[in-house]
Amino acid sequence: MRYHSLLPVFNQGEIIKRLSAEELILFESEIAELFNQGKIKAPVHLYSGNEREIIEIFERVQSNDWVFCSWRSHYQCLLKGVPIVKLRKAIIDGRSISLTFPEYRVYSSAIVGGHIPIAVGVALDIKRSGGEESVWCFIGDMTSETGIAQTSMRYSLMHNLPITFVIEDNDLSVLTETREVWASSRLRYEETRQSNVIAYKYRNSYPHAGAGKRVQF
Repeated sequence: MRYHSLLPVFNQGEIIKRLSAEELILFESEIAELFNQGKIKAPVHLYSGNEREIIEIFERVQSNDWVFCSWRSHYQCLLKGVPIVKLRKAIIDGRSISLTFPEYRVYSSAIVGGHIPIAVGVALDIKRSGGEESVWCFIGDMTSETGIAQTSMRYSLMHNLPITFVIEDNDLSVLTETREVWASSRLRYEETRQSNVIAYKYRNSYPHAGAGKRVQF
């Protein structure tokens, strides 16, 4: 049995109820408040300022597609159809940085680049078995500069795998400006455009981790 076929199969083109930007913002605001109140005992990584861009991306994501994320994945989970109550509970239980919902085909990893080769492997299996799904792999701008990301993007491109890499560029590697790290005004995705890579830039009003009133990881 193929790996990508081990989980529930969705109807091709099945419609997911999409949330609005306001609903996404409201959810993150609630999580920030719960974190600052000490009701969440583990790290959280919050989004802000990218609602329009990520909603536009998910207009292309089908219910039977796969979504792979890093430690910041609340919006992806919500837009992929994970119920708000279910997601909130997982975050309160301490799983914010490793949210995984197999029944919705959403996976995230707290390890830098840890989800990327898994996403590529799923895409390779889909191609070999003639599947119709697509894979969406979300990474940050600093992660996009790592060897594991660059190798995976090139391998996927040359083998024409059904995967799209989404680079979410907030110009930060934790607390350091990414372009400052590399002493360059441009990152590699800006210098070499690939058809299987899309990117957007945004400014996050939340810190790298937490919500600004408790521990800064």
